[in-house]
Amino acid sequence: MTETTIDYDTIRALQDRTDVEEVLYKYSSAVDSFDRDGVRSCLADDIHAQYGNGEAVTDGDTLANWIADATATCTWQHHLLNVYHVKLDGDQARTVSYLTSYQVFEEDPKAAIILVARYHDVLRRTADGWKISERVMELLWGETKPDTGFLDGLGGRGPKVWARS
Repeated sequence: MTETTIDYDTIRALQDRTDVEEVLYKYSSAVDSFDRDGVRSCLADDIHAQYGNGEAVTDGDTLANWIADATATCTWQHHLLNVYHVKLDGDQARTVSYLTSYQVFEEDPKAAIILVARYHDVLRRTADGWKISERVMELLWGETKPDTGFLDGLGGRGPKVWARS
């Protein structure tokens, strides 16, 4: 049997990758649970973010507030994120994640908005851990799907587990 030696750099790279992925997943679950502070904790103060063809946002507080405002009338949302690539380079990581997002808003509670996108992110290591410092959301597809009565047949939506904080 061959003995394998794992050096510190290998362990550090594995830990960094896990930590980077955790920030990306935390961001998505914080958006889904309407946790503005949780979203903010994932962002660098000087983030540069572009969502689709919208105006770029260049401040962590502004971005966290923008997300909270954009989802203020959201009944529920679900961001299914898969981190496909993580390229580490010292205190910086470049990532590509695939996203399928579902949202239902108070204005039309019988229809779900579905977005398919890719996030192209740069994260950097800070004293408080890894933070998203650059984000581009490449929108690929969007549609609205009406509920044709399927949920009513199941007794309706619920139970609600996440409440707005």
